[in-house]
Amino acid sequence: MSTNEISKYIALILRHKPETIGISLDEHGWANVNELIEGIARKYFFNREMLEEIVATDNKQRYSFNEDHALIRANQGHSIPVDVELKKANPPEFLYHGSAEKYEEFIAMQGLIAKSRLYVHLSKDYETAVNVGKRHGKPVIYKVLSGRMAQDGFDFLLSENGVWLVKSVPIKYLEKL
Repeated sequence: MSTNEISKYIALILRHKPETIGISLDEHGWANVNELIEGIARKYFFNREMLEEIVATDNKQRYSFNEDHALIRANQGHSIPVDVELKKANPPEFLYHGSAEKYEEFIAMQGLIAKSRLYVHLSKDYETAVNVGKRHGKPVIYKVLSGRMAQDGFDFLLSENGVWLVKSVPIKYLEKL
């Protein structure tokens, strides 16, 4: 299994299904590093050095270690209820969301909703949103009127890796680009 595939497997475990390898997460999403390594190593060749390399080089900065590297967690993207201790922050005037053409009709009716995740993920720049949208098909990009949303009382959270999170984005705060 490639490093990229192992990284995606770690994301599955730490964001959605820790039971896949027989581990559990605490209320803040932390998993024991040794248990994670042992669980993955039952199925694939995997060790601490590989995990350290994945965390250090992940271009999306998906994972964080605690200070002594005994615990690890995904920074955001969970479908299971955990509190990754995200910080409330005032967003810039505009943020962006990348989706796919096949979801346009749904978004036009309901706005952006978290679906199976805990939050809607927003990007600080257009290019990142395009790259996210491409993962789901022909990309469609929305400009989010995040400054106005914040003025209207919506809480925004900023993850460790710079992804903006919000519970939902009603239609009136969206502009399709």
